Parts: sequence; structure tokens; C-alpha cells
Amino acid sequence: MDMTLEVIPLPVSDIDRARDFYRDKVGFHVDIDQEVMPGMRIVQLTPPGSGCSIALGETLWEMTPGPTPAPGAYQGLQLCVADIGKAHAEFVARGLEISEPVRYADSDGATFMHFTDPDGNGWAVQEYRRRATEPLHKLLSEQAEQAEQAEG
Repeated sequence: MDMTLEVIPLPVSDIDRARDFYRDKVGFHVDIDQEVMPGMRIVQLTPPGSGCSIALGETLWEMTPGPTPAPGAYQGLQLCVADIGKAHAEFVARGLEISEPVRYADSDGATFMHFTDPDGNGWAVQEYRRRATEPLHKLLSEQAEQAEQAEG
């Protein structure tokens, strides 16, 4: 059975402020911004090139079991980019307050920078140079084709 992680609900205190931040400063695409049922507004945003989105909604947490996380409670969310220098320049041009990239080792995947949203949810941006020539969606398609051939 295949499973995909496609939406992560994100706790925020102000949906409009968070939507504007992720759209304007981080560059996410607004997929949905509507009342999906009476009294339930959902804003879903997706990073360019990603198969996973974030969802913002005040009543969203009423549909999930367990405690409601406080706005700003999420840390360690991670975006991957092929060129961290280019990404840093784009983020800064958008007005995002983001740390300078730090290279912890020469290996691919060992360079990071960080930012927080207006509520304090913490994000890392990882440079994964391999994504320039091997986009994740392409690798997943190739794996699916190989699995089908092995089964057939």
C-alpha cells in the first residue's frame, strides 16, 4: 500500500496574516482559501515544486483527535532547495527574515538556513544540490514504474 504525506496542518493565531506571510515572503502558492463547509475556512498553501502542503484553519483542529497545538508550537519543518545561495537571495528579496546559510560539511544536504513564521513555527531550509538534476517527483515516478514492472 502506497501512502503520501500531502498536507500538514499548521497551528497559527491569524489565518490571514499566516497566508500572507507564506504567500508573499516564503513564496508558497495558495491552493485553497475558502469556507469548505459552514463555519470552516481552510487555507492550503504549497511550496513551489512540492507534493506536500500546509493547511491553516481555526476549526481544523476540531476534526482531529488529541490536543490542539498552540500557534508556534511546530519546530523543524523543512524545505529543500537545490541552490541555497539563490534561495537565500530570493527570500531576502521577498522580505523574509532568514539566517545566513551554514555549511556543516561538504556533503550534499549539509547546508541549512532557518526562519520562523509570525507565530514562531520554525523552519529549516536544506540545500540538497542533487534536486537540481533529480527532482523528487521524477524519482518517485521512476520508482513506481520499476515496482509495476517487477510486479508485472
